[in-house]
Amino acid sequence: MKPGGSDGPRVFVDGLERVELRDEDRHHLTRSLRLRPGEAFTASDGAGSWRACRLGSGPDFEAEPDGDVVFVEAPRPRLTIGFALIKGGRPELVVQKLTELGVDAIVPFTAEHSVVRWDSDRAARHTERLRRVAREAAMQSRQVRLPDIGEVAEFADLAARPGAIRADISGTPPSLDHPTVLIGPEGGWSDAERRQLGAIRISSSVLRSETAAISAAALLTALRDGVTARR
Repeated sequence: MKPGGSDGPRVFVDGLERVELRDEDRHHLTRSLRLRPGEAFTASDGAGSWRACRLGSGPDFEAEPDGDVVFVEAPRPRLTIGFALIKGGRPELVVQKLTELGVDAIVPFTAEHSVVRWDSDRAARHTERLRRVAREAAMQSRQVRLPDIGEVAEFADLAARPGAIRADISGTPPSLDHPTVLIGPEGGWSDAERRQLGAIRISSSVLRSETAAISAAALLTALRDGVTARR
């Protein structure tokens, strides 16, 4: 069982005192999942709180609270994965899998050797799309928190964050002392970026950018959750 409630369907709502379903979530529960009046699901505010509910029997299938609001403490440390922009639908894959794993913040960024660059209009559209992907993935994996999906950043800004480190095959083993991991572009890190920031090793082989991001997230969340021993 997930720490945020039962194994039933999960939806995200704006508030838990009065649970109001969005149209798309009502459709998801009643049409896609074929939930019937009286059947259970859980609602979360995306910030750590959840509440057991049942589907109402009225014509609009309103949510009926069926328990108290429960708050789940956030795991520590807060984990951030930054990834250099990549082509096609691969950013959506990265965000989906990092959300499922429980990463707290996901930030796309541009590096010196980035092949992909988004102008302001394109960045806004893509960021909104990535936030929808994260919400859907959090529902599927029954999270109680939605990850922060940041606006497109610059490498230097992320590198300045406390505990930031970049992924590199020549780095040291991962550690929770470095909870912000940056994944480089398809063109690799520049010499200046290598000098600016130390590195951790997440694999003994060269990985595609999306594989590296998912691997880093899996290693860090496993360390944080005690699934694997800390060094």
